Amino acid sequence: MNTVKSILLILMPVWLLMVPASSYGQHAAIIIDADNGSVLHEENATHSWYPASLTKVMTLYMAFDALQAGQIHLYDTLRASRHAALQPNSKLGLRQGETLTVQDAILALITRSANDAAVVLAEHLGGTEESFAVKMTSKAHSLGMYDTHFMNATGLPHQWQVTTSRDMAMLAWKTQRNFPDYYPYFATHTFNFKGRELRGINKFTASYPGAEGMKTGFTCGSGYNLISSASQNGKHLIGVILGGMTSPERYQLMINMMNDGFANRFNPYPVKNISTMTTSSAGIPPYQLGCGNAAPTTIGSNDNDTPRVVVKNMHARNSRYLNSSRPVKNIKHIGKSKSYAKSKPTNKNKHLIKTSSVTKSKKSAGKTKPGKTHYHHS
Repeated sequence: MNTVKSILLILMPVWLLMVPASSYGQHAAIIIDADNGSVLHEENATHSWYPASLTKVMTLYMAFDALQAGQIHLYDTLRASRHAALQPNSKLGLRQGETLTVQDAILALITRSANDAAVVLAEHLGGTEESFAVKMTSKAHSLGMYDTHFMNATGLPHQWQVTTSRDMAMLAWKTQRNFPDYYPYFATHTFNFKGRELRGINKFTASYPGAEGMKTGFTCGSGYNLISSASQNGKHLIGVILGGMTSPERYQLMINMMNDGFANRFNPYPVKNISTMTTSSAGIPPYQLGCGNAAPTTIGSNDNDTPRVVVKNMHARNSRYLNSSRPVKNIKHIGKSKSYAKSKPTNKNKHLIKTSSVTKSKKSAGKTKPGKTHYHHS
């Protein structure tokens, strides 16, 4: 018995080094110089995480790749299958047989994180969502995203759908570099769909000076995720936050990290490049929040800034990027913007600008009972 105890005491420190805390208080982050791929800062950047709706950036990458190759065109008509129509929120609310264009689907993914539109795109490009996920994974590995595996096109929870913050930054970087004609779509913050004006849900894109866009994500397993890109004074940065404990926290973490990047507070001579980083992720993804079903194989929440769930045992994080306990509140979009153009950024480099919240659909307006699976949009 004493021998067993001795072995456990020896192995415990090794295990702790390999596996970050499983639930509360950890997050992953990375920020890179988008001009050359230099890693300015990273935390747990090669540790496995659930991507949530950051998955949709890969879905968009596949669509942009097909557009560039001439396999599809922006105004091709897509038709919603029963599977697509049955997707949980966030969604456009497509009915089986309803149509939309490729461009509509792209804008729906970027602005509203629409699960039904993601599945329509996936089925058009891959035949089935499952086949498309196989192609997504193959493409991800070809881009150097070796610790990423996709099981669906939406980011809805699956225990085998995993990534790292390093891989998500690589995806954002390659999207920016490989598709200059389509990358500006990420700046879109509103678009019209069949007579309805749909506002974007990404508050960073709407409010941060020089923001170029990218994607939010949320499930109870992943926590609050965010990919952001921005440019200031000729400097271009890409940041990733995985595992924010609240929506305001992920924005605050990103804002502080971006501010430090643009203010040159990081090492002026980075020793890492994203292309040559070690890509051996340790441990399994943490189940980040105390909400939803604890079994991540079941379908759960997907993309919500204000989920109506109880988050238990939330601990403040000892991170240089969360130096204030005051959350960012009442963030508002700055005016209205047209497709392909985001709101004009303010000259003041403040954290975020107050405004009203995005209108929620009638279906999601009711209260959610604790302990059940929740469906949301981010």
